[in-house]
Amino acid sequence: MADPMRIRANNADGETTVRALIAHIMEPGTRKNAAGELIPAHFITDVEATHNGKVVLQAMFSGSVAQNPFLSFKFKGGAKGDKVAIKWVDTKGDTRTDEAVIA
Repeated sequence: MADPMRIRANNADGETTVRALIAHIMEPGTRKNAAGELIPAHFITDVEATHNGKVVLQAMFSGSVAQNPFLSFKFKGGAKGDKVAIKWVDTKGDTRTDEAVIA
């Protein structure tokens, strides 16, 4: 199983700022190993963030995104104590969901 994401969510003046560090290898499939063989692609393709079950962000990633990507976004309507969840899916079908409480 993948390492957990580090998610921080803070609310100020009716706007919630979410910052997430997503632990993932993000291998693009274009690099070669020491034997000269291509390393198979393994990267996040889809990311979805929800606030109390309602989608507030959808993103599509590709092999050009760096290892352990950092994601930051804002939305209106969050309140302290509400939950924000981030879910990703990668090229191997692996998935992970983590959540944080808005501070």
